[in-house]
Amino acid sequence: MEEGGTVITELNKLIEHVEAHLSDELDVGALAASFGTTEYHLRRMFASLAGMPLSEYVRRRRMTVAAADVIAGDPLLEVAVRFGYGSAEAFGRAFRAVHGAGPADVRANGGPLRSQPQLALQLTVHGETPLETRIVDRPAFRLVGHAARVPLVHRGANPRIAAHIASLPAHEHARLKALGDTEPHGLLQVSADVDPDYAEGSELTYLHGVAQDVASKAPDDLDVIEVPAGAWAVFRASGPYPAALQDTYAASAREWFPSNPWRLRAGPSIVAVLDRADDFSSATTELWLPIERERA
Repeated sequence: MEEGGTVITELNKLIEHVEAHLSDELDVGALAASFGTTEYHLRRMFASLAGMPLSEYVRRRRMTVAAADVIAGDPLLEVAVRFGYGSAEAFGRAFRAVHGAGPADVRANGGPLRSQPQLALQLTVHGETPLETRIVDRPAFRLVGHAARVPLVHRGANPRIAAHIASLPAHEHARLKALGDTEPHGLLQVSADVDPDYAEGSELTYLHGVAQDVASKAPDDLDVIEVPAGAWAVFRASGPYPAALQDTYAASAREWFPSNPWRLRAGPSIVAVLDRADDFSSATTELWLPIERERA
């Protein structure tokens, strides 16, 4: 399919800028503003579509190009400074993390080298994940419940989240349900303070709770996340849990955002469980993502 969509255009401009300025500090915020979008959206879309955080891609490209200078015999400190590192030791650590061998070994043996090709992103809509979506405009509300810091897990169950939920007594789930009085309804799985690069293992705040109207009073013993007014994209997913939900999240970045005039805005993502099997092996869920219109 032909390249299309402002997200893909912006990301390819970003990739071209990275390539032209591998030795310079990358100001993603300024670049995003020049593209008419936000750093948050640009980083999240890059991570989702490229399969790695932007910072990791930049490091891999720098070390790929730097390898030629190392093999050519350039002084390591000069190479380090050329690619933005303050010392040969810091450069050596980054080099080893990418190539699996230090600069001295590569210089002596010509390898091993693990090259990162320059990316070129295209919008290819496969359609294997049907996206049932609605746009909802919501006034401000709050999320109340029990929060914990957990690592980000892209695929499969998150054991830290499972342990957090299991630690709550049964009567607490019933109390939370009774406190919920606005949409999204029911017990909610909330992810907040997520790393914009969406890096596997990075920490986020997970809240197990409900949505409350701002006029309602939250109990003092519960954690609270205030959510400002704004638009939301709501994606319904049905099937094996959590695989169907995770597939829907991936498809939203891969297919929906590049094809629609919306971008992610900072804020929590929310999962509402509408229906589930007794053993939670399958479920119907709604994924709520905070969005705003792309500026022309």
